[in-house]
Amino acid sequence: MQLISQHPVLTYQHGKKVKFSFDGKELEGFDGEPIAMALHANEVYIYRVTPEMERPRGFFCAIGKCSSCFMVVDGVPNVRTCVTPLREGMKVETQKGKGAIPMKEEA
Repeated sequence: MQLISQHPVLTYQHGKKVKFSFDGKELEGFDGEPIAMALHANEVYIYRVTPEMERPRGFFCAIGKCSSCFMVVDGVPNVRTCVTPLREGMKVETQKGKGAIPMKEEA
């Protein structure tokens, strides 16, 4: 039997620890890891609530092809958190419904 001795997974190193907020609560994760991974590590499993049936959704495909992990990130709705890297100070919120982009008032 031949063992795998070289593979990116075997040499993976976390980024530095960073703080971010989730629904107003401060959490920690690692810089560059997917937001969904950081949430899961902090025992957050519900990322959004569907618009019509109001059903909870969370981590599902992990490759950015479904809509289960949509969240509001830094005020932007419908962010695929399974493929979006975590950064220091991000504001992550549970998405309710389809998500709405806030309109800026004209000066």
